[in-house]
Amino acid sequence: MVFIDDRTSRPFLLDELPGRWGDLRADGPVRHDDRAGVWQVVDHEPVSAVLADPATYSSDLSSLAPTQEDFETFTRGNFVGMDPPEHRKLRALVSQAFTPRVVQGLEPRVEAVCARLLDSVADQDRFDLVDTLAYPLPIIVIAELLGIPAEEHRTFQEWASVLFGGDQLGEAPDMADLERALEAIAPTVREMNGYMLEHIRGRRAAPGDDLTSRLIAAEVDGVRLTDQEMVGFVALLLVAGHITTTALLGNAVVTFDRHPGTDAALREDPDRIPPAVEEVLRSLPPFPELGRRVTRPVTLAGHELPAGALLMAHLGAANRDPARFERPDTFDAARRPNPHLTFGHGIHFCFGAPLARLEARIALRLLHERFRFLAIPSYDDIVTQNPAVIIGVRHLPVEVGRP
Repeated sequence: MVFIDDRTSRPFLLDELPGRWGDLRADGPVRHDDRAGVWQVVDHEPVSAVLADPATYSSDLSSLAPTQEDFETFTRGNFVGMDPPEHRKLRALVSQAFTPRVVQGLEPRVEAVCARLLDSVADQDRFDLVDTLAYPLPIIVIAELLGIPAEEHRTFQEWASVLFGGDQLGEAPDMADLERALEAIAPTVREMNGYMLEHIRGRRAAPGDDLTSRLIAAEVDGVRLTDQEMVGFVALLLVAGHITTTALLGNAVVTFDRHPGTDAALREDPDRIPPAVEEVLRSLPPFPELGRRVTRPVTLAGHELPAGALLMAHLGAANRDPARFERPDTFDAARRPNPHLTFGHGIHFCFGAPLARLEARIALRLLHERFRFLAIPSYDDIVTQNPAVIIGVRHLPVEVGRP
């Protein structure tokens, strides 16, 4: 559904995306995109099947990507792009250090950081929600968790802006676009790798009570992470790990503003916030597609896919499958159950999901407590991300009223 109001003079991107995703279903649950040379899987059931079968649908896309030395270092510890058994080893090691108990213990700190960030705009009736809260909150929490100086978060923000900005890409990039993008961001990846390696070596020499030190000490079957393997994981958690919460918070504020009455209902009953957050995740998944490589000839939803084919599991479309969700194009803040696939499925289910949910829940609750209302005065002033990379906003000017 595209909303029309007097706060914008042009179509708003986040309103248009669901329609584009819905159009993908016109050709069936699985289709071949001849222009891009990839298979697209768009319905909930086949997307779930793809994500649950890493033997047939590999997450290792390194053979399909241009070779770049700096990225090879980064990907050594990036278990998001790994298959078993390597994936199992790294996931098991990380799980020892990043437990539900660790995440739950962060709640007081998340509240304190959120309160301090909102204190910085205590005398302002207008501010940028991303710059003030949605970006710094998760990056400060993760940096502290890793034992990295949180005051350097502007550097981390610059890295994330380069890696996820998509400035070199169109909305439908081809391989030539990807090669140019990799070349452009390689210096940033090199700088990030060097920073992370220095941090890891420092913690190995002088361990502390932080996640990096616990990762160094973690062991599975007598195996520990090497420094080079840890570079990829720590960088992934620091830079990529925060971006989901940043996008989620911005998307939530925009979505609530687009659906009058939602924000008031959540203010009246904060217990409604968690299901509302899940519905935002379903409606606007920050990363709407996951790539997979077909390892053997396979039949999927009646289509024969050859070995070596590139497949895109479309979470955005799957989250709006009418066979799985009642009134899929309606935002229902109280939707239960809500089996969206935004955090993935199977062995690659996002291990940072509990932290993202915790941060979003606390941030939205504190926004409601601090401000009598929070509104978006002009949609023309919102700067969106490149949807080929991430679904979210870069800048979100808001207007607030105080009790």
